[in-house]
Amino acid sequence: MATPELSSDCSRCFGLCCVLLPFSAAAGFGIDKPGGTPCLNLADDDACRIHATLREDGWPGCTVFECFGAGQHVSQVTYRGVSWREHDNLPEMAAVLSVMRPLHEMLVHLTEVERRSPDPAATTARTDIEALTGGDPESVLAVDLDEVHERVGGLLADASTRLRRSHPAAADRSRADLAGRTLRGDHRGWTFRGASLIRADLRDADLTDADLLGADLRDADVRGCDLSTTLFLTQPQVNAATGDAATGLPDGLRRPGHWA
Repeated sequence: MATPELSSDCSRCFGLCCVLLPFSAAAGFGIDKPGGTPCLNLADDDACRIHATLREDGWPGCTVFECFGAGQHVSQVTYRGVSWREHDNLPEMAAVLSVMRPLHEMLVHLTEVERRSPDPAATTARTDIEALTGGDPESVLAVDLDEVHERVGGLLADASTRLRRSHPAAADRSRADLAGRTLRGDHRGWTFRGASLIRADLRDADLTDADLLGADLRDADVRGCDLSTTLFLTQPQVNAATGDAATGLPDGLRRPGHWA
C-alpha cells in the first residue's frame, strides 16, 4: 500500500469537501449549505469557480480548511476513482471522509514525532494507522476513532514532554481561554494545547518548542513570530492566523496567500 499523502491535492479530489460537508455563512462560507449538497461555486470539473478570490467574495472559511490529503485519498483509494456524481450513497462517502480526515491529521503529527523525537511506539502507531486508511469504505467506517485518538494522544504528549524538557519552568496554558490577550514575550516551551488564542496578540513572541496542539489561532496576530520550532502546528491553524513575511513556519507548512 502506498504511503498516504498528508496535504491536500484538489486536482485529484472530486471536490468532496465542497459537496459532502455542511457549512454556514456564520463560519465564513458565504452561504448556509447542508451536507451532501454541492456548493454553488463548484464547477462540473470539480474545480472552484472563485478559488482565486475566495476571501474577497466572502468565503474565508474555504481558505482555512485543510483535509490533510484525505480528500484525494478517499477519491482515488477508498472509492477507486468513482466520483460522488456516480456514487449512490453520499451519506456513506461523507462518513468515510469524516473518519479519514482525523486519521490523516494524526499521521501528520506522528510524522512530526518521527522527525523530531523518534519513538518506536509512535512509528508502530503510524504504520497501523496507514493500514487503516487503505481499507474499503466498510473497513474505514469500522475504525474506532476514540481508541485511535487515545493511543495517539498519549504518544504526542510523551513526545511533547521529551522535546520541552529543556524548558522546565515553562507554563502550562492547556485549554486556557486566552482570546484577545496580549501574549508578546518569552513563551519558550509553554503548552497551549487546546487553548483559545482567538485574536491573541503574539507579535514577535518567542514560541520556541511551544506545544500548539489543537490551539484555536483564528485571527491570532503572529506577525514577526517565529513558529518554526513549535510543536504540532497544522496548516489550518496557520491559515486561520494573521502573519507576515517575518513569521517563521515549520518545514512543510505553506505561507497563506492572504498574509501578503
